[in-house]
Amino acid sequence: MLLKTFGWSFAVTALGLALAGVLWGWQGLAIVGILSVLEISVSFDNAVINAGILRKMNAFWQKIFLTLGILIAVFGMRLVFPVVIVAITAKLGPIEAVNLAINDKAQYQELVTSAHPAIAAFGGIFLLMIFLDFIFEDRDYKWLAWIEKPMAKMGKLDTLSVIIALVVLLVTAMTVATSVPHGGGDKSATVLLSGVAGLITYLVVGGISGYFEDKLEDEDEDDGEAGDTAAAPATQGTGAAVGLAGKAAFFMFLYLEVIDASFSFDGVIGAFAITNDIFMMALGLGIGAMYIRSLTVFLVRKGTLEDYVYLEHGAHYAIGALAIILLITIKYEISEVVTGLVGVVLIGLSFASSVIRNRREGRPGDTSGDKAEVASGV
Repeated sequence: MLLKTFGWSFAVTALGLALAGVLWGWQGLAIVGILSVLEISVSFDNAVINAGILRKMNAFWQKIFLTLGILIAVFGMRLVFPVVIVAITAKLGPIEAVNLAINDKAQYQELVTSAHPAIAAFGGIFLLMIFLDFIFEDRDYKWLAWIEKPMAKMGKLDTLSVIIALVVLLVTAMTVATSVPHGGGDKSATVLLSGVAGLITYLVVGGISGYFEDKLEDEDEDDGEAGDTAAAPATQGTGAAVGLAGKAAFFMFLYLEVIDASFSFDGVIGAFAITNDIFMMALGLGIGAMYIRSLTVFLVRKGTLEDYVYLEHGAHYAIGALAIILLITIKYEISEVVTGLVGVVLIGLSFASSVIRNRREGRPGDTSGDKAEVASGV
């Protein structure tokens, strides 16, 4: 099971480290290794969130996420994205931006760093919305009940998460964005514009995927009422038994990719503290991204989120913390070690709470075999 799930990650790691050693020597090998560990530690909570969404999709779309999705994550976000950011912010052509990244790495790093306020505002507000919509939803399982019960009552106001996100964005623009060391000067307008763009992206992509998901659930309920419950999953290829398909799965896939992009922002920016070589950066972060994908599959196949019910809570709290950290880093520097540790600690605590709950209720948490059928084709 472990080798089957992480086999490609192990192979990519060996090939990537060998390539780094050949191209850049021992120093390059060490840098790529450090970047890989950085990406895994910072994005560990990403795997939990991905697993929570991926388990809703059918085997075909899970494969799409693990093939096309990994290409987008590795080459798109870790290699192309920084170049695109430079091209947009510096008003350069794509070829000029690539030449700059290869031939003038110091200037390239400076331009990417100056774009950090916009990147942090977009990603921070997007991730904040994920956390707020989670915490305001009334759930069967509550980890920190003293927080989640009153939040669920407040969540009956549908627009509350949007209101809070806009207030946080406004406060950020009026405080930390007024004097920014990255590029210098007042970045309030940039932060406001980027934050609103992040909010709109969340509402559009998340709203459309949610709409189609609800529509499929309603269709399944209608089939059940008509007495076709047993035949519907086999003929339609949709519903809970086999996972989302069609338009619902497509927009859920887009939602997953935007989430992954938001998580990768801090990793890409943080990588510049280690190296400004885009190829070395892409290789190291790409190896880390492979492990996040493999961990996502492992969680789905093992039914871990069903067995340890507070894991998603811990991951979403980590997302909320990451969102605030991203907004703070518009002005103040925060070590990636701190960012990674916050996520690991929160997920670790939620896992421990799940184990205690299982023992208290006499559930060993090892009944994962039957829960993995939806992902058996991955």
